[in-house]
Amino acid sequence: MQELHDAPLAPLTTFRLGGPATRLLTATTDAEVIAAVREADDTGTPLLLIGGGSNLVIGDKGFDGTALHIATRGFRLDGTTLELAAGEIWTDAVARTVEAGLAGVECLAGIPGSAGATPIQNVGAYGQEVSATITEVTAYDRRSGETVALSNADCAFSYRHSRFKAEPERYVVLRVRFELENADGLSAPLRYAETARALGVEAGDRVPLTAARETVLRLRAGKGMVLDPEDHDTWSAGSFFTNPILTDEEFAAFRSRVAGRLGAAVEPPAFPAGEGRVKTSAAWLIDKAGFTKGYGTGPARISTKHTLALTNRGEATTEDLLALAREVVAGVHEAFGVTLVNEPVTVGVAL
Repeated sequence: MQELHDAPLAPLTTFRLGGPATRLLTATTDAEVIAAVREADDTGTPLLLIGGGSNLVIGDKGFDGTALHIATRGFRLDGTTLELAAGEIWTDAVARTVEAGLAGVECLAGIPGSAGATPIQNVGAYGQEVSATITEVTAYDRRSGETVALSNADCAFSYRHSRFKAEPERYVVLRVRFELENADGLSAPLRYAETARALGVEAGDRVPLTAARETVLRLRAGKGMVLDPEDHDTWSAGSFFTNPILTDEEFAAFRSRVAGRLGAAVEPPAFPAGEGRVKTSAAWLIDKAGFTKGYGTGPARISTKHTLALTNRGEATTEDLLALAREVVAGVHEAFGVTLVNEPVTVGVAL
């Protein structure tokens, strides 16, 4: 297991931000992951887990403790059952499932990060969420000191949330098992209107798997959501804020604020989110509050391609990023009475 001291963490994140860790370990096997976690727990050393680094905002002072980079590898396909090691690169895994002719995660193409992070965040995009295909997560339980298998129900998935996110200090994901679908080379039914339009079909239709994946990649790239080291719009964590879910009463108050600010004819985005609850669009809120694409004059700015992404233009610090995030949160709340919640995990800092 590789060990470095006073090691920079910024290169391990897609924001390219954050100070050094006191110690950085890189684990390439499940046994190494467990050994590193046990050592930290036994000695009372603060522990930071890093996968693909696509959902992390690390403070400029870095991390006073052990950072564990999970770089395990393993892709096993048995019929329609897929098992991935936590350190597998998610975009590569999706490409391989499409090549194998299996549906279920093709619309999650281009999402940066590792396979082990997908159940934590219940990663989703373009009408798919991993909770629809995950059947089991193997994890190390820091409370019991044992390796456990959690079923889909055990994971308590909800919108961008899970048991792992609810108990961030308890579980370390080691492997994730998915059940995919053999639909004779076709995708799962398309659930996202933008994808269907781009493919010239109706929502609910199936299309060739490769067409679905390539279309999603093209759509994501157009929004700066596919990693490109030469494009500062992709020096981000993707969507920085989750889409707000409001009660019916909260949504009614929100609509009233929209009418007062933008006119009675303007209807805000609204999507069913369970009984008595409505989901609206964070990107819409940000834009209508006056934070348009490219907003900002400093080294941290809103993406020129998508209002939901906050970006490092090359010379930013974490504090630059947080100042921009706080400005957006305050502006949206003042305009519409809705409080945005950050999607990335913050380390040593907070909004």
